[in-house]
Amino acid sequence: MELIYVALIPVLSSLKDSYEQALRRDDVKAIVITGAKGKFSGGADISAFEKVQEGKVNEPKPDFKLSEVLGDTLEAAKKPSVAAIDGLALGGGLEVAMACHARISTPTARLGLPELQLGLIPGFGAMKSRTFDSIYGTQRLPRLVGIAKALEMMLTSKTVKGEEAHALGLVDAVVPPNELVSVACQWALDISECRRPWIASLYKTEKLDSLGEAREIFKFARAQAQKQAPNLIHPLVCIDVVEHGIVSGPRAGLYKEFESFQELVRSSISKSLVHIFFSLRGTTKIPGITDLGLVPRRVKKVAVLGGGLMGSGIATALILSNYPVILKEVNDQFMQAGIGRVRANLQSRVKKGKMTQEVFEKTLSLLKGSLDYESFKDVDMVIEAVIENVSLKQQIFSDLEKYCPPHCILASNTSTIDLNLIGKQTKSQDRIIGAHFFSPAHVMPLLEIVRTKQTSPQVIVDLMDVGKKIRKTPVVVGNCTGFAVNRMFFPYTQAAILLVEHGVDLYEIDRVITKFGMPMGPFRLADLVGFGVAIATGMQFVENFAERTYKSLLLPLMQEDKRGGETTRKGFYLYDDRRKAKPDPELRKYIEKARSISGVAVDPKLARLPEKDIVEMIFFPVVNEACRVFAEGIAVKAADLDIASVMGMGFPPYRGGIMFWADSFGSKYIYSRLEEWSKTYGEFFEPCAFLAERSAKGAPLVRHLNF
Repeated sequence: MELIYVALIPVLSSLKDSYEQALRRDDVKAIVITGAKGKFSGGADISAFEKVQEGKVNEPKPDFKLSEVLGDTLEAAKKPSVAAIDGLALGGGLEVAMACHARISTPTARLGLPELQLGLIPGFGAMKSRTFDSIYGTQRLPRLVGIAKALEMMLTSKTVKGEEAHALGLVDAVVPPNELVSVACQWALDISECRRPWIASLYKTEKLDSLGEAREIFKFARAQAQKQAPNLIHPLVCIDVVEHGIVSGPRAGLYKEFESFQELVRSSISKSLVHIFFSLRGTTKIPGITDLGLVPRRVKKVAVLGGGLMGSGIATALILSNYPVILKEVNDQFMQAGIGRVRANLQSRVKKGKMTQEVFEKTLSLLKGSLDYESFKDVDMVIEAVIENVSLKQQIFSDLEKYCPPHCILASNTSTIDLNLIGKQTKSQDRIIGAHFFSPAHVMPLLEIVRTKQTSPQVIVDLMDVGKKIRKTPVVVGNCTGFAVNRMFFPYTQAAILLVEHGVDLYEIDRVITKFGMPMGPFRLADLVGFGVAIATGMQFVENFAERTYKSLLLPLMQEDKRGGETTRKGFYLYDDRRKAKPDPELRKYIEKARSISGVAVDPKLARLPEKDIVEMIFFPVVNEACRVFAEGIAVKAADLDIASVMGMGFPPYRGGIMFWADSFGSKYIYSRLEEWSKTYGEFFEPCAFLAERSAKGAPLVRHLNF
């Protein structure tokens, strides 16, 4: 026998023994490392990081000391090794491949180092062993593809396909899947018999820039990282580690990699991002629904009612995933406008190079307009996306029951209205469900699936499947006013208005909240949503949660003066032709008028409120309402609320989601702050019973509780 190839099975635990066996055997001239069933390796077991962060182990405990074999040992071995890559080669999987003397890939293989998504840096060996006989993740990639491209791949967690990897120098050849192993075997033998070069990637230098040029690349990368993610340290650490290896050599770079990895794996940011990683996967598990063995029914045709901003966005998301869609409107003018919005959404993708003209035309052909229900006879799902008017929605659902087939899913995109109220006049309660998208619907990743007590498990499973196929993250929640996301966050803008009426500068609030990590502050968000929508949804909460809403006339007063937000170019900000926002000095008169009507006086203490207190006074009421949502069983798991807050409202993922972030303060602290504010500013801040109970016990809010 001239050659053995080692299967890189998912656990990788046998790799060390197999490799050592191959090195010992006299009849083996070279080694090929490949993956079973078309999958190379998706990287390390993320649960190892979680155990360290939870204090269950002092450091990630390896099943085997891979680094002892595949670092210096592999590269310096007397027998060459070649990686045969198909499927994914990510993280530690790619680091293993880079330690080989050559890499052969299929065209569809995806290669990358996505560790920064977990608040870490590439450092497979640093995780595995203190021997420093390591994989050198941050050190090999720059030597294979160049410093600039390596930094781009690591800092953005970008993956590359086989052909691009070949052009970059990351792989040595691209071959069809059925030839992968045979070509890799021959390549390995060619290296062994000196017909091909024996290359140690760690010591390659031809792709490295001069030291002066390299320093400019690192300087630019740092500036970009600080601009794009000012609250994150690990991108800067990654740049430091790469630079240290370039300046001082790969061995010095490894020491730096090891030390940095050990610090980052225990950091609050990594804990938060690992929590998000597992929470995302947990959204697909719904007790009493996904454990029933139900198979999703095939949805072949969808109808969307309403071609406004939300309806056109939903239609766009559906046709982008090859669902034929009927877009119904009340008249031809509105219908053409809706189709035009969908067309504009697709054209935006063409302009950005994400879609060819041919694909654009094919995708748009999946959309048909309609002014009646005649074409609804064979639809499998309808999504209603009209204005938030209860009587209108009730009439629509009565009509849908008449015109749609008995199996058709009847979904509403309502953001706040109780589904039982919407379906009150129908006899099809078992197939009524909420499909709450977030604007813009074809871009935002969350799909809030709202079930009533009557909704069929089959319908829930069907909508979850559609959500995945249109590339959304479905989160299943219970039925109530505002459901999970909007109910959790209704105190967000209200708290901001309360602070403004008591003397805090409006633009300072937006600045502080944006600095905290939100995409925009509450007032800029209100402008984006539009005052009409904000007032309509706000009334739902006033009607249902009157005792804990902050009632202000600030928005109605501004709306009366023809200020409607960004669409009218006047809201809390002024907007130019390019929709760029700037502060409006005239806003003071509206604030003073609202203040006088409410009978509120400026509080001198709040006029000089520190940033920390602004963040807490804005977000602790959100935490308080989230606790109610969790306690009432609206969310199956607290982690679902974290995902909903991140994907629905843009809460920074590196803070772990709203509930995970809250637990970093502790229930006692949050309770005491809310209690203190409620005595001064009223019931809006009053802690809920669940929070009071957790505080009295000195227990975390939700961590390890129905997680």
